[in-house]
Amino acid sequence: MDKILIHGGRRLSGSIKVSGSKNSSLPILAATLLTREPCVVHGVPDLSDTNYMLQILAHLGAQVERASGTVTVTAGKIHCVAPYDVVRKMRASVCVLGPLLGRCKEASVALPGGCVIGDRPIDLHLKGFEALGSAVRVEGGDIKVCAQIDMQGKFGPTVLGTDNVIMAAVLADGVTVIEGAACEPEVVDLANFLNKMGAKIAGAGTDRIVIEGVRELHGAEHRVIPDRIEAGTFLVAGAIAGDGVTVKRVDPEHVCAVTDALAKCGYAVDIAGDSISVLPNGDASALEIVTEPYPGFPTDMQAQMCALLSTNRGTSSVTENIFPQRYMHVAELKRMGAELRLEGATAVIEGVDSLLGAPVMASDLRASAALVLAGLKADGVTEVSRVYHIDRGYEHLDEKLQELGAHIERVKSE
Repeated sequence: MDKILIHGGRRLSGSIKVSGSKNSSLPILAATLLTREPCVVHGVPDLSDTNYMLQILAHLGAQVERASGTVTVTAGKIHCVAPYDVVRKMRASVCVLGPLLGRCKEASVALPGGCVIGDRPIDLHLKGFEALGSAVRVEGGDIKVCAQIDMQGKFGPTVLGTDNVIMAAVLADGVTVIEGAACEPEVVDLANFLNKMGAKIAGAGTDRIVIEGVRELHGAEHRVIPDRIEAGTFLVAGAIAGDGVTVKRVDPEHVCAVTDALAKCGYAVDIAGDSISVLPNGDASALEIVTEPYPGFPTDMQAQMCALLSTNRGTSSVTENIFPQRYMHVAELKRMGAELRLEGATAVIEGVDSLLGAPVMASDLRASAALVLAGLKADGVTEVSRVYHIDRGYEHLDEKLQELGAHIERVKSE
C-alpha cells in the first residue's frame, strides 16, 4: 500500500492542466450501455474509480478499449446482473442501474461501496425507478428492478440519483419530468452526451428536467468537462502554499463558489478564459462557509478549505449541510497543530501561525487531498497513509504538485 510524503515549506509556482471530470466520466461511461453502437469518450481521467467502471462494463458484456484519455465502449450484447464482487469498491457503480433498466427493462446490481463520509442512501434512485413504473425490491443485498418524480432529498437533490433516473427514462415510453433535479455541471454533461446519442432531454442544469422517451439510441463521441473539484483543490493549493499558481483547462463558472471564497479571504484571483491564477496573501482572513448544492459551495471542497483556513488569521466556520458527518479529516488536521472543534455539523477553526508535519491517515477521497494540502504548508514532513483514496479521484496528484515545485514523493509502506 502506498503512502505520500510531503516535505513542507516549498513554495508552489507555475501552471497545471485540469483532468477530465471523474463525476462526469462515471455516469457517461455507464450511459454507453444504452446503445449497441460504439461510443467514444475523450478526457476520461486515469483513476481507480474510472478503471473500476470499465471493469464493470466489461463484466456486463461490453467491449472496452482505452488509449490514454480516450475510451471506446461497444455494448453490443450485455447482461443485466452486476454482483457485489464487481461493484463493491465504488458507490458510483450504482449508476449502471439506470442504463440497464432502460436497455434491458430489468437489472440486478449489488448495493455499492465507496467513501465512508456518512449516510449516503440510494432511496431516491429507487423512488425514481418506481415512478417510471418499475417494481423495486432489495433481496440479499442486491437491488432488483424490473420493468412527476421528485428527486429532492433531506440534504438537497441527489446528483447520482438524477443521473440514474435520466438514464432509465431516455428509453421509457412517454414523457418523464424530474422535479427537484440536481443542477450540477456533471448532470448537464451527461444530458449533453445522451442528446448526442439521440435522447430528448431538456432543462438539464435547472431543477426541472423533461425527458421525452425515444425508441433507441445510437453511438456518439464526447469529451467530458474539466474536473471542477480538482481545479478547486489546486486553487486552494495555490492559496495555501503558492507564489503564483495558474490552473488551466477549467470552466470558471463551475468553480465560482471556490474563487469567491478565496477572494473573500483576501487572495488575489485572476480569471482569463479557461485559466485561473491565485496569488498568496500572508495576511489572509477568516471565512464562514456553508456547503450547499450547486451553485453553492461544494461539499467536495469542504475538507480542503478546512486545511486552508487552519492558518488564516481569526476564527472561521465551515458548516456541512450535505453530509453532516463528513469531518473525519478534523482529527488528522489537529495532529498537525490545527485548532478545530466540531459543534454539530459546523467546524470552528481558530487560525494558527503554522502547522507541523505528522503521520496522518486518509479517511476518504477529499479528506486525503486536504491532508496533502496541509502538508504543503506544514513545517517538516507529513506522511499520508491510505492514499488509495487519492487515486480514486485525482489523476496523478503527486506528480502535478511536483510540476509546481512541491517536494512530494510516493513510497511503498513497509
